[in-house]
Amino acid sequence: MPGERDHIRTTCPRDCYDACGIVVVRRDGRVAKVLGDPGHPISRGALCGKCAIAYNGVWRDPDARLTTPLRRRGAKGAGRFEPIGWDEALDEIAARFKAIAADPGPQAILHAHYTGTCSLIAGNFPKRFFNRLGATEVDPDTVCNNAGHVALGYAIGTSALGFDPRTARDAACIVVWGANPSASAPHAHKHWLRESPAKVVVVDPIRHDTAAAADLHLQPYPGTDAALAFALVHVLARDGALDRDFIAAHVAGWDEIEATVADCTPAWGEARTGVPAADIERAAALYAAGPALLWLGQGLQRQPMGGNAMRACALLPAVTGNFGRPGTGLYYLNGGARRGIDGDYLAGAALARESSPPPVSHMALAARIEDAEASRAFVSWNMNVAVSGPDQARLRRALGREDLFTVVIDLFHTDTAELADIVLPAASFLEFDDLVSPYFHLAIAAQVGVEPPPGAALPNQEIFRRLARAMGFDDPALFEPDAEIIARVLGDVGFAGGFAALARLGTAPIAPEPVIQFPDLRFPTPSGRIEIASTAAEAAGHPRLPLPHADARAADGRLRLLSPASRWLMNGSYANDPKIAAKLGPASVALNPEDARTRGLAAGMRARLANETGSLELVVALDETLPMGVALTHKGRWSRLEPGGANVNVLYAGTPADMGESTAVHGVEVAIAPA
Repeated sequence: MPGERDHIRTTCPRDCYDACGIVVVRRDGRVAKVLGDPGHPISRGALCGKCAIAYNGVWRDPDARLTTPLRRRGAKGAGRFEPIGWDEALDEIAARFKAIAADPGPQAILHAHYTGTCSLIAGNFPKRFFNRLGATEVDPDTVCNNAGHVALGYAIGTSALGFDPRTARDAACIVVWGANPSASAPHAHKHWLRESPAKVVVVDPIRHDTAAAADLHLQPYPGTDAALAFALVHVLARDGALDRDFIAAHVAGWDEIEATVADCTPAWGEARTGVPAADIERAAALYAAGPALLWLGQGLQRQPMGGNAMRACALLPAVTGNFGRPGTGLYYLNGGARRGIDGDYLAGAALARESSPPPVSHMALAARIEDAEASRAFVSWNMNVAVSGPDQARLRRALGREDLFTVVIDLFHTDTAELADIVLPAASFLEFDDLVSPYFHLAIAAQVGVEPPPGAALPNQEIFRRLARAMGFDDPALFEPDAEIIARVLGDVGFAGGFAALARLGTAPIAPEPVIQFPDLRFPTPSGRIEIASTAAEAAGHPRLPLPHADARAADGRLRLLSPASRWLMNGSYANDPKIAAKLGPASVALNPEDARTRGLAAGMRARLANETGSLELVVALDETLPMGVALTHKGRWSRLEPGGANVNVLYAGTPADMGESTAVHGVEVAIAPA
């Protein structure tokens, strides 16, 4: 009957710790409103501000969405495209890929992807095609968090097996180091942290909302986190708070680093980090009162010595025995394997050739694409690489090569799509069934399609099924239906009842009670212990031990520029929503008032930020909570929507961090003057 109304549960698959439950209100079979699910344990009836706007705005605007395949007309980057059919688009892509695969080889086809959607099939199935093809992957984690992955691999054997957030009820202290839940995990900020009995310590150069609400905020100068960690461990050792029995049984290398720790007094720590010695003492005492949880954020390791900083921070739970019991542990990510999900199956690792090329770092992408022999084709899916990649001006010039065959798969006409030869329209998470594996909470969730895609748009996985067929591939894994993949994953997770049952619940925990991290105190390192001293790190050319390192302060009048997440953007998503744009206002740079005064700047003025890599004009804002010597702007804006045609990545040369060829974007230094 006309006017019929129903409510459907689904899950937000964005790159966010919360993985919120959603209720979609439909009238006459069409979406009327996207709301938070009142029964969801995390969102509790409310979506974060950015998702509430975008999911009821640009994401459901048929005029904003890509609805048909497009082919470039005229010069690359001129913005002229013509609509074509799917068969024509896929035949052209297949013909170009076949020719490149024949000469010089499939390794000259590059593909870049990240977290435009974190749902399991849409985010993994396309890799089956590229594994079968033998293409070169641009390592997605190098633009985000790979230094942390590598460093924690050395220290505890894994970066993707963190504490269960539900164990916060048993903790006496929670340290949030280098994460900003108020922007990137708003429901963890609103509920999880506040409802735990634990004292909360936040370590961050920025006094964001979570830091302001904490029991104690330590505000180190950027790049001094490792020195701060050593100073904290010094206090723990001095005050008899080390668990010597745990160290003897489960830690390798404490004897090698103990003398160094002895020199790292609170006064030494204050001189190197800017954190008052009294606050170092207080933070150590709160952590020592344990049980204690340590959340290491992804922003922490986006600095020149980010891997070393992660290894240094991991000393805290190692020397205090904060593993293996309720209320203890370290968290960086909770990967799919934490739930029994087989990532190799999802991504089709078995399809890869023995001669598959090594991945390329995003830090080296501009140089790789400049090389016409090494890069003949480029595919960007689940990612707006022209916005999020480093060395932005150089990367955009490289992507503008007329002889580089470029395919972009997206919901919207992004900056990267503007540089494409073929653009393919993707379906949104509201338009197909899938699964979501949250990377904070230990759960499995249903992503339920609630309306058809606009026009001819298709889910990622269906696009690559059709492309595999156009290529003449016949491997069964390339054509496996979504329903079979969902059934396999739910079976591996141990969820009974199938997708329909999960869809009724929305989200289901993988266990009724909190799961203990490393309950047997066996760590997946070569020794089975926590490895403060790592022969694996040494063999890879890194120091055997973490170092009490502190970056030098910016010289020659420059400022250290931090570019964390915005509360209104999700990486590069949502910047094209008009209401979000209004919330953002003009792109700005925040300065300590004294730093502004000495540079002849005042609130509302336009400032020019410049270094050897590029320049950018931003509006000045004043923030007395910022440390002297630090400037703050937020990432995620689309360059093509900005007056100067660039965002903050125009200032970052792509110099990698110490580990994992990963981003060190928080190491950028700039001169700032009136524009």
